[in-house]
Amino acid sequence: MIRTAVKCGFAAGLIAATVAAPAIAAPAAAESRVESSNMKLAGYSDLQARTAYQPVIQRQGDRWIAYIGHHGDNKLNPLNGKMEENGTSIVDVTDVKKPKYLAHVPGDVGKAEQGGAQMVRICSGDDLPKGVKGKFYMLRTFGNQAHEIWDTTDPASPQLLTTVVRGLKGTHKNWWECDTGIAYVIAGDPQWRSNRMTLIYDLSDPAKPVFIRSFGLVGQEPGTTGPVPITLHGPISTGPKGNRVYFGYGTNTDGVLQIVDREKLLNGPKEPTRENLLYPQVARVDLMPYNGAHTVFPMLGVEMPEFKKARYGSPRDFIVITDESIQKECLEFRQMVWIVDVTHDSKPFGVSTYTIPEASGNFCTRGGRMGTHSSNESFTPIYYKRVMFFAAFNAGVRAVDVRDPYHPKEIGYYIPAMTKETVVLESPPGAKRDVVPTEVSKKRAIQTNNVEVDDRGYIYIVDRANTGMHILELTGPARAIANWPKK
Repeated sequence: MIRTAVKCGFAAGLIAATVAAPAIAAPAAAESRVESSNMKLAGYSDLQARTAYQPVIQRQGDRWIAYIGHHGDNKLNPLNGKMEENGTSIVDVTDVKKPKYLAHVPGDVGKAEQGGAQMVRICSGDDLPKGVKGKFYMLRTFGNQAHEIWDTTDPASPQLLTTVVRGLKGTHKNWWECDTGIAYVIAGDPQWRSNRMTLIYDLSDPAKPVFIRSFGLVGQEPGTTGPVPITLHGPISTGPKGNRVYFGYGTNTDGVLQIVDREKLLNGPKEPTRENLLYPQVARVDLMPYNGAHTVFPMLGVEMPEFKKARYGSPRDFIVITDESIQKECLEFRQMVWIVDVTHDSKPFGVSTYTIPEASGNFCTRGGRMGTHSSNESFTPIYYKRVMFFAAFNAGVRAVDVRDPYHPKEIGYYIPAMTKETVVLESPPGAKRDVVPTEVSKKRAIQTNNVEVDDRGYIYIVDRANTGMHILELTGPARAIANWPKK
């Protein structure tokens, strides 16, 4: 059981009134107003009105390139005049005021999570141990059936390099260690009992993938019986130095945080038996039955001024767990942010939570999903251990001061305006069928799906309901909390 201290309030003096949308790069034909505090719009791309999932921002020489994974759909690509299955958008964001759409790489046939190419990661050949110097590589999903590597050295002309694995029954949020090449790709191996577990590959030479092992929760492995544990959402690794991999399981139910010894995972016995799956496990935290673990972000070595004079207490290690909302109209338990103290990581302990105050925007009745979905995953020193950003569907993106993880405080937010392309988001196939929606479920609403930041401090949010990508920056007191580089 995770002990919590709910922190719903706004930081005193930091939250300003709703303001109008800035003129810079604002989306055309806005059909609702922007709501914001201590965040402003810096740039915008409509992403060809494709439903968007994961953004990743990569510096390539003197350019900054945004790679955006998409859920499945079929849309017109104005670059070539063809209808294409949603896949991967590649956008030059060097000048955030004038993003330039460079290429669209089509994905698999199918709607929502059944098609598209929702997940993307990028590594430089300069970082990969056996990569070609000067090149850049994109690891992405292809629907639910495969994982691919593309050469994106010329981001306007990506070239398929190799297919890592195909013939799967599920994919999702990969993690790729660029300094070692180890990749944890989420898959549904047909021999396993879950459509989302982990296949681990050595992609240090992106042209020659080497399989290492399969991994998952006990009960997911081939040949076992009984209930099948909840599916994996995604891992984050701290690499050889941190020697931990953090796995998050579950969407809005039966969530699990699994902490794994990386060295034992990669070099221990690999046959998928109960004993071998438990061998690298350091700890397992089971969330409440109605919460999941979409993103599990490590926040390690946090200095704690409150404990400066104490014999013990600083620094401390934490995992920030972000749940994913599924049901519209708040017809489920609130999905939120849970912060777990893992200083002694064999005995994790929940210490706080953060959620958006529903009444501050009447979010349960404005349409779409209400609650969190994901957090940023970048470790840029501008924000790491200082500010985190949470994509929160119809509540936009929320900026939270996490310098004291025992008392997280919201310091800003940005809810984009809808455009003519914004659609009514359909509930996913996994949504519960015992709920009774009302007319509210038919309302269009902003559905901020995922968020990421870059090493310049810009914040990128993408919309699940076809509203595009907004590039933001902090302002006012919220900006002062970040660790901006000196010019």
